[in-house]
Amino acid sequence: MALLNFGKKKEESSCCCGGNCNSGGVQEHEIQKSVDGIKSVKVLGSGCAKCNQLEAATKEALKQLNIDLQIEHVTDFAKIAAYGVMSTPALVVNERVVSFGKVLKTEEVLKILQKI
Repeated sequence: MALLNFGKKKEESSCCCGGNCNSGGVQEHEIQKSVDGIKSVKVLGSGCAKCNQLEAATKEALKQLNIDLQIEHVTDFAKIAAYGVMSTPALVVNERVVSFGKVLKTEEVLKILQKI
């Protein structure tokens, strides 16, 4: 039979990982937590100059975050439309559209990736 602890509060950690942070600090931990959640990155577009600029900015952002991940460039308009995107270039992270219709700068891509 299990013992129940009525009236006792469970100890809560102020850290998002339950108190398993290393000495690298909270900011480094937050970045690592974000990085761990990125499984796939896609650029949607015809292969035009703007699409290629978004791909280059995304590659640089991934490099700065030390993420070794291949970016898939989707040019098939039927597949692009399946994401609900009607304006390219678009950025898809973990199968979720996070930006469309504009070329993001590297810093903007970094912010998006760190939130995921």
